[in-house]
Amino acid sequence: MKFDATGNYLLDARQVPSPNCDERPQAGAIELIVIHGISLPPGHYGGGEIDRLFTNTLDPGEHPYFADIAHLEVSSHLLIRRDGELVQYVPFNKRAWHAGQSCYHGRTACNDYSIGIELEGEDDVPYTPVQYERLTEVVQLLVSAWPGLSLEDVAGHCDIAPGRKTDPGPAFDWQAFRARLGQRHA
Repeated sequence: MKFDATGNYLLDARQVPSPNCDERPQAGAIELIVIHGISLPPGHYGGGEIDRLFTNTLDPGEHPYFADIAHLEVSSHLLIRRDGELVQYVPFNKRAWHAGQSCYHGRTACNDYSIGIELEGEDDVPYTPVQYERLTEVVQLLVSAWPGLSLEDVAGHCDIAPGRKTDPGPAFDWQAFRARLGQRHA
């Protein structure tokens, strides 16, 4: 897995540019990776709905669930599909709109200094082995490229927005993921 010459795009990822991003308030200040879980509609995998949500082209009439979310202007840097496909929506040097109201170690506005990675899935459905494999590769690559990141600075959406968000959920095996990263503690 490699970056392009700018270091802001993964060459292995399908590129689907999202308009839902902007400049980071402090250029280069990336100090957190946030893991999310998403399926659209809930429980369905493999379709183009996530791409359409992050590009503001989701049809609210396509599914009853979409009527409540089609107006949202949200994005993430990456999506890792259940089959391991990588999709990149926002370059890493830009601020993606993934965390919402959030706080990590007493610091608010996590979008300002984080990279958001979506896993196609649900809180209570086990993620696939290839998703963990890809996620590990991506996190290791990001940590090697951005001096402000460390392997300890990986959190779930549930950790930075407790009470508001639950993803990636109890089905995400943090212990196994951290072991893949080479960490001894959970």
